[in-house]
Amino acid sequence: MTARLVGVTLTCPWPANLGAPSLPSNIGAEEAHDTISTRLGASAPRAKRRTVVTSSLGLGIATAVAAAGPGAASRVELLVPEHDDCADPELSIVIPACDEALTVGEFVDWCRAGMVGAGVSGEVLIVDSSSDATPQIALAHGARVLRVPRRGLGQAYIDAIPHIRGRYVLMGDADCTYDFRQLEGFVHGFRDGYEFVMGSRWKGSIEPGAMPWHHRYLGTPVTTWILNMLYRSSFSDIHCGMRGITREALIRMGLQSTSWEYASEMVLKSVHMRLRTTEVPVTFLRDREGRVSHHKRLGWLSPYQAAWINLRAMFIYGAEFFVYRPGIVMFVVGLVITLPLSLGPIALGPLHLSLYTMLLGMTLTLVGLQSFFFGCLAQVLHDYTGRARRRWLRVFPYSRTVLLCAVAFAGGVVLGALLVAQWVSNGLALRADRAVYSAVIGLMLIMMSFMTFTFTLLLHAAALRTASTYDSHE
Repeated sequence: MTARLVGVTLTCPWPANLGAPSLPSNIGAEEAHDTISTRLGASAPRAKRRTVVTSSLGLGIATAVAAAGPGAASRVELLVPEHDDCADPELSIVIPACDEALTVGEFVDWCRAGMVGAGVSGEVLIVDSSSDATPQIALAHGARVLRVPRRGLGQAYIDAIPHIRGRYVLMGDADCTYDFRQLEGFVHGFRDGYEFVMGSRWKGSIEPGAMPWHHRYLGTPVTTWILNMLYRSSFSDIHCGMRGITREALIRMGLQSTSWEYASEMVLKSVHMRLRTTEVPVTFLRDREGRVSHHKRLGWLSPYQAAWINLRAMFIYGAEFFVYRPGIVMFVVGLVITLPLSLGPIALGPLHLSLYTMLLGMTLTLVGLQSFFFGCLAQVLHDYTGRARRRWLRVFPYSRTVLLCAVAFAGGVVLGALLVAQWVSNGLALRADRAVYSAVIGLMLIMMSFMTFTFTLLLHAAALRTASTYDSHE
């Protein structure tokens, strides 16, 4: 077995012509350092080097540095300050930054002051994709800097995961709009056993001019209300950038969003994962004089694009809301309409219910059943705890369900065959009698049995997939 070099801390890039290093699994850190130095040889610029060697059976998170092929190590570069005095941090403050030279130095100072005030040992990790002096300033103020390509806000957090050392992770922005001198609420939340500690500007304070009116009174309240309605949650500010999560939960969460929607994905998955969650008040401040926000840098359409992709994330991870309960309601209403008409038309005073009404009921029944099945699959696909998977496998065991589907299918064929026989005996002419109504029931049984059979196949396939995916993170 060989070890994969998943983290190389170099102030210079790994030369592409040397290929990706492959080291024995029993190699020590110093020997790995010597091996890499030998590989670099005379071509290496004079620079501080630090190597981190992890077995191929170790943490398999999104970024693999130097193992992805020639030149890969130049894409992710961890810069460590000369006096890195925290060997075992309890808290990691992980902050993406892009051209924040105006504020990043003061921000790092705020973080260090906040950790002292909260009585917690910690590190500041700036995930940087700047073209200005942001990384140099952050290093000078004592932060670690992870240099990554500019691939999106969510991707920055994904890239940072293998380099996070603390048990707790606090996220935010490097623009000094969130007051990181006030960390006590987050630290107390973690120490009280909460796995997801969400900041709330609405429970804290918003400095005048810090938030555009359409964000404060329309965008954030409306999208927060939508999310709470979809997920039956009780967040007050889902777009607050200052939030904390345990490192174990962050790894298990498996973030996939690479852009602004990572924020919604985190909140939605925290609900799916049933993380112990609390909110703490935070202070939201105006941008510093001379700083242009990222939305303004990207143009007037950027906030609306961010809102749309956040809504998209809510709907995708919350698809159950649109199909599960509505499906049950439609299915029950459809059966109430259809079954009484199975023996023929019904007159309720001036109201006459006949074949057309029965066809409407059958349509509602079939659409409702299909929606219910989609809802069950949505639950299984986002089932981090295994509860939904176990529940629906108990309700729809493979052998029993397939047998019942076969019986229902055969019953439907028999009812349909009776109508065909009558049609042939009447000289290929149909009469609107009870046989027609019974045939509609037969047709419904055929379609319902086939839908249930295919759903059972998909359910068991999805259960196998999600079990291997989610259980591997436990």
